[in-house]
Amino acid sequence: MHKYLTSVILFVLLSVQLNAQNDRWQQHAEYTMEIDFNVKDHTFEGSQKIKYTNNSPDELNKLFYHLYFNAFQPGSMMDTRSLTIEDPDRRVGDRISKLSPTEIGYQKVKSLRLNGKKLKNIKTVGTILEVELPNSIKPGETVELDMVFEAQVPIQIRRSGRDNAEGISYSMTQWYPKLCEYDYQGWHSNPYIGREFHGIWGNFDVSITIDSDYVIGGTGYLQNPEQIGYGYADEPANRPEKLTWRFLAPNVHDFAWGADPDYTHTSFERKDGIVMHFFYQEGEETTENWEMLPEIMDKAFDYINNRFGQYPYKQYSFIQGGDGGMEYPMATLITGKRTLGSLVGVSVHELMHSWYQMMLGTNESLYAWMDEGFTTFGTNETMNYLSGLGYIPGGKEVDNPFVRTYRGYSYLIQSGKEEPLSTHADHFQTNFAYGNAAYTKGCVFLRQMEYIVGEEVFAKALKRYFEEWKYKHPNPNDFIRVFEKESGLELDWYREYMVNTTHYIDYGLESMAQSQTSRKGTDIIINRNGVMPMPLDIRITNKKGKTINYTIPMVIMRGNKIADKNLKDWKVASAWPWTDSSYTLTVPMDPDKISKVEIDPSGGLADQDAENNVLENE
Repeated sequence: MHKYLTSVILFVLLSVQLNAQNDRWQQHAEYTMEIDFNVKDHTFEGSQKIKYTNNSPDELNKLFYHLYFNAFQPGSMMDTRSLTIEDPDRRVGDRISKLSPTEIGYQKVKSLRLNGKKLKNIKTVGTILEVELPNSIKPGETVELDMVFEAQVPIQIRRSGRDNAEGISYSMTQWYPKLCEYDYQGWHSNPYIGREFHGIWGNFDVSITIDSDYVIGGTGYLQNPEQIGYGYADEPANRPEKLTWRFLAPNVHDFAWGADPDYTHTSFERKDGIVMHFFYQEGEETTENWEMLPEIMDKAFDYINNRFGQYPYKQYSFIQGGDGGMEYPMATLITGKRTLGSLVGVSVHELMHSWYQMMLGTNESLYAWMDEGFTTFGTNETMNYLSGLGYIPGGKEVDNPFVRTYRGYSYLIQSGKEEPLSTHADHFQTNFAYGNAAYTKGCVFLRQMEYIVGEEVFAKALKRYFEEWKYKHPNPNDFIRVFEKESGLELDWYREYMVNTTHYIDYGLESMAQSQTSRKGTDIIINRNGVMPMPLDIRITNKKGKTINYTIPMVIMRGNKIADKNLKDWKVASAWPWTDSSYTLTVPMDPDKISKVEIDPSGGLADQDAENNVLENE
């Protein structure tokens, strides 16, 4: 009996361990930070406590922290990259190389303790703090890391800093020593050269002490609104010389904030209880548009929640600041002196990041397109929806809101500078190639997936992807598998071509003639001129104006799409082997009865030469 119980226990423990390893484990961090800010010299002192849980199956004998502000120093990797890349970001250029000691950014770690014991083997290497541990952190173990640090806020150059071009005092992003992510691919201690981010899910308890005339908006829920006022609650009877603002942010992977003494703070509570906060400086170029923003973003939230999945937090803040638009958990910092259309566009885009970065948390350094591209997809659809409601000046709802995006992708291909989507974000040879790959081709990737699997399946799979992978840092294969399961198709070929190569799509109609195999029929010859294969939608219009639609799947799909509103009454043709460069579609109609044959009537295919996509019978 004793042996039997022992065997059962061992079996159960082994099963639990195997199941845990099959799931995508996540590290966890509980941040508690206290910040004392000096607005006179733009510095602050901080104490940081992190309870770090190693949920990985590995022992960790090292730790790494990001020290992002160190990038804003002459000679930094960001500075060198900006001075040597072919097309530097205009916001950076040579500005870092010219910073004086009072203008640079820095983060200096004064001490670091592990479970109360001071760590001696720590070294700052640019924007990374390297930490050698005297004893490894075991799987399942939780440790406490206590740090004392100081920092200087750089002048505004990229995303974060002080005194931006619009006069906002502080854009506090990438502002604290942030523990690097360790996941199934190992450590991600990428130096900061201006690209993308990756972080650990955790909870933040942040207290910021700053002069009492400053208004703060950012990540997290304010815990002491009655002491603060400034639109969070009624004004207090009096304020001390400095105020401490305490924010709690649950289950996020970063914390950002903006501060300015001239912020106007308004809020809007939606029907679902989500409170939107707005922080901006009043003026001719801001007030009217920012006052219109709450109603518009309320409609945007409705559409996005329905299309992409429900936003899980109870707050989101739109904050004037930064150097364009940049997303963070529960908040965005955006430049605010814009036309209404531009303000809405950037607000929608940064809000969409809450789904594809703040909740899904894809490693942007490795797969920037899964965030920026998918966010661009959502932005295009949401802006089209808002245009249909009349909220975008001069805009109107269109059948295909991706036309410009597809043109941008074609321009990338024609430029000769395209690099594979699998390129690490930091290592693209040009900013042009990175931007067009991440934003444009990433959007095309998602839009074409809708073309391949059909609109109905796509809509279900899109939500399923969000629900199954939120808070888990998905990779490209995770995305593809969701769409394979929902559609019943094999789709790995699509990922391989679009992500790992720069091959492009180009199909053309060669001819139509009396069928050689059918007495009453027409043979339509279609050529694959590009390397990348794709299924095709074909529309045939007869002389009376009636249309017949066909979808031509590929053999390697092992099936075909099952629903698409753009192909009513459509027929499934025989599958096309990708090895064949031409294909014959035989239709039961004589050539003289056909008026027109066209490839891809919906515009979902990123075909690089549309000139040969239509055949007309005159």
